[in-house]
Amino acid sequence: MSDAIGSLDFCKRLDLPKISDPRGNLTFVEGGRHVEFDIRRVYYLYDVPGGAERGGHAHKDLHQFIIAMSGSFDVVLDDGTKKARYHLNRSYTGLYVCPMIWRELDNFSSGSVCMVLASNRYSEDDYYRDYGQFMKAQGL
Repeated sequence: MSDAIGSLDFCKRLDLPKISDPRGNLTFVEGGRHVEFDIRRVYYLYDVPGGAERGGHAHKDLHQFIIAMSGSFDVVLDDGTKKARYHLNRSYTGLYVCPMIWRELDNFSSGSVCMVLASNRYSEDDYYRDYGQFMKAQGL
């Protein structure tokens, strides 16, 4: 697993394999190959009401790969010194987010589905839910 942590320089958009077929396309993800971590948890967000935001936290150790399986949404990343907004709208493209990055998701289209591949199982101890505490941990 990469030692990437705490800088937007390590976060990046990645294209996944896309196998085109007249009967429908197929895309797959392999841990340690398409993403730099072993996948230990998968979760997804759906039925997000118009105007709602998700996220609003950072992870201490968790690596994530975020994919718009259907529809579209924006991911806003913040490392404490700079911010970047990514618009996700293709099921064969995802966004790698390293640990110690504050993230917010917004601008969900109707019927959108956000799938997240995570490097660890759920642990509340891994979260920074207060932006001030996150900034302090970043040394800022």
